[in-house]
Amino acid sequence: MKVHVRVPASSANLGPGFDSLGLALALYNEVTAEEADGVRVAVEGEGAGRLAANERNVVARGVSAAYDAAGRRFPGCALTCVNRIPLSRGLGSSAAAWVGGLVAGNALLGSPLDRSTVLTLAARAEGHPDNVAAALLGGLTVSAGGGDGAIAVALPVPSDLHWVTLIPEITSATSEARAVLPSSVPREDAVFNVQRVALLLAALQTQRMDVLGTALDDRLHQPYRVRLFPWLPSVADAARKAGALGCVLSGAGPALLAVVAGTEGEASAVARAMEEALARAGIAGAANALAVDRQGAVSVKLGGPP
Repeated sequence: MKVHVRVPASSANLGPGFDSLGLALALYNEVTAEEADGVRVAVEGEGAGRLAANERNVVARGVSAAYDAAGRRFPGCALTCVNRIPLSRGLGSSAAAWVGGLVAGNALLGSPLDRSTVLTLAARAEGHPDNVAAALLGGLTVSAGGGDGAIAVALPVPSDLHWVTLIPEITSATSEARAVLPSSVPREDAVFNVQRVALLLAALQTQRMDVLGTALDDRLHQPYRVRLFPWLPSVADAARKAGALGCVLSGAGPALLAVVAGTEGEASAVARAMEEALARAGIAGAANALAVDRQGAVSVKLGGPP
């Protein structure tokens, strides 16, 4: 049996929701998998020639983890990975790899693992649940980790919002972006973020676009990560001046995510303003409006009934 899996990119944090909020975006990696003797991986697109083509490949490790969780011997697999999510940019490429492998492995086994189990496995592998929850479930996800596993809830997102993603032609390691964060923060900063993340969720669910700008503020990670991305304030300011409600670091960066309530033309104007501001800082990059993915990871059997 052969299976095909499509898994979306994701943007974590959305400003104040550090390690808890994720948004699935309509930019996809695809995995085709079948059982084989040993592990073979062909990678096309992002990471071709750089990502491991054997059992060390993250997608292959995800397939193996699904077999282990189901109590089944893993004989190996042949994988073809078509990658469109850029690596090390803050758009969930690692989460997509884990989710893609776990969902593919589960599908090859006849789906003995429920989504809650797959979520927990992916969150443990990734180290935090925000990106993997969005990649698995789609939409806007609120997630939490604990001793018993990960929990996530997917929420609807207003369809008239445009999400403009600026992807610089530089990379950033999540480990480096986490290393600049302090081990403790002032209580007033913690309270500030609790207020903003609650306001953000309320604003999105009630379509109170007038408060989104305030709701996207953050004091837990972006003020510290700006030393890695000193151009962040100027690009975010350019986005807001061009009409964005707010602009935040996507995950650990360096990608940025701007929210626009308006026409596609207004979203395009914000994208151009972000590209130009980044170029003035001496860094190339491309900005585009991406739709919200509302399905999450989807698997289909090939050569047989779905």
